[in-house]
Amino acid sequence: MSNFSDIKKGLSNIEALERELNLKQLQVNRLLNITQAINNNVSAHGLFDMYNSFLSWEIGVKKMALYVRNDDEWICASSIGIKPELLKIDISECFPKFERLKNLEDFAHHKLIKLFDVVIPVSHKSQPIAYVFIGGFGEDDDMYSKIQFITTITNIIAVAIENKRLFKRQLEQERLAKEVELASEVQKMLIPKSLPSTKAYELASKYEPHLGVGGDYFDFIEFEDGKIVFCVGDISGKGIAAALLMANFQANFHTLINKRAELDEFVKALNTSVNLITQGERFITFFIAEYNIKTRRLKYVNAGHNPPILVMQGEVHFLDKGCTILGSFQELPKIEIGSMDVNWDALILAYTDGLTDVTNDENEFIDEQSIYDYAKANYRLSAEEFNENLLKEVEAYKGDNTYPDDITLLTCRIFD
Repeated sequence: MSNFSDIKKGLSNIEALERELNLKQLQVNRLLNITQAINNNVSAHGLFDMYNSFLSWEIGVKKMALYVRNDDEWICASSIGIKPELLKIDISECFPKFERLKNLEDFAHHKLIKLFDVVIPVSHKSQPIAYVFIGGFGEDDDMYSKIQFITTITNIIAVAIENKRLFKRQLEQERLAKEVELASEVQKMLIPKSLPSTKAYELASKYEPHLGVGGDYFDFIEFEDGKIVFCVGDISGKGIAAALLMANFQANFHTLINKRAELDEFVKALNTSVNLITQGERFITFFIAEYNIKTRRLKYVNAGHNPPILVMQGEVHFLDKGCTILGSFQELPKIEIGSMDVNWDALILAYTDGLTDVTNDENEFIDEQSIYDYAKANYRLSAEEFNENLLKEVEAYKGDNTYPDDITLLTCRIFD
C-alpha cells in the first residue's frame, strides 16, 4: 500500500509540474504575442484587450483595474469584474502612497480599493506611468508566482502605452510648431513692410510678437485726394486661427475702406463682416484714423481699443471716442466719430495692450503716465526715432522679464 501511495503521490507531483510548465509556456507565448503586437504597432486599445484577456482567461484574475496617465490625468484603461459606476470614483489622490507593490488590507474602508488585494505600480524613468489593482485570488492560488508575471506583463504593456503617448505628444508638438511657423508667415505677409514718409506726415511702426505669432494688426492706405487712413487692431486668440482671421480682416479692411464711406458706416460694415465669420466667439479691438493733409482735420473711431494719444503743443489728447469692440454683436449699438484740427506739429501714438502689460522685476505694471510723459517730451522726434527710444525705455523697465503679450506701436508724425 505504501508503494502504491508513493506512486500516486509521484504521479500527482508530475501532473502539477506539467500544469505549471504548461502555464509557463502559455505565459511565454503570451509575452511573445504581446511583444509582436507592440512591434506591429497595434493600437493602445488592442493592447489593453490582449492584457485584459490574458489576465482574465489564462491567469485567472477575478478583479482588476489598470490606470494609465492620459496627459495630466489618470484614467482606468482596462478592468475585470468591477462595476462601471465604481470605476468612476477618482482614486488618483491615493497613488503617491503606492511607491512599490503593496498589500491593500489597510484600505478596507475605501469603497473601490477594498475590492482588491494588491496594487502594482509601474514607473518609467522614475516617473509613475501605471497602477494595476489586482484582487479575487483563491486560497489555492500561487499568488506570488502570478503577481510576478502580472508585474512583468504590466510593465511591458504600460511602457509600450507610455511610448505611444510620448510619440503622440511629439507629433502634436511638431504639428503645433508647423502651425506657428505657418501663422507667422501669414502674419508677415499681412503687415506692411514699408510705411510712407512725406513733407506732411510720416508713419513708423514697431512690432514685437509674443512667442512668434500674435493677434496684433496695423495697416494704412493713402488716397489721391490728400487723405491717409491708418489703423491698429488686436485680434483675440493666437496661432493659426488668429492669423486666418487677420487675413480675412485685412481683405475686408481694404475692400470697405476703398468705398470711401464715412468712418461710422465703414466700422459698422467691418463689424458685420467679423461677426459673420466668428459668430461672436472672437472679437477685435480696433482704432482707425483718417487725416486730411489739406484741411489738417483728423477723424477717428476707437472700437474698444487702448486710447491712442495725440500730442500737440506739449498737450496730450486721448483719442477715445468711438464704439464697443468689433465682432461680438451683429449690430453696433452706437458709434461716435471723434475729430480735431491738427494745426501744429503733432504726433499720434497708437499701441496695443502688450505695451501696458509689461512688468518689472517686482511684477509692477508699467505706469501709463510715464508713457504720456515720454510722448510729451519727445513728440518732435521723427516717428522712427520716437518708437526706437520708447522701446528702449520699455526694455529697461522690464529688465529680465519677458513680454507678456504682443507689442505693436504705430506712430504718425504730422508736420506743421
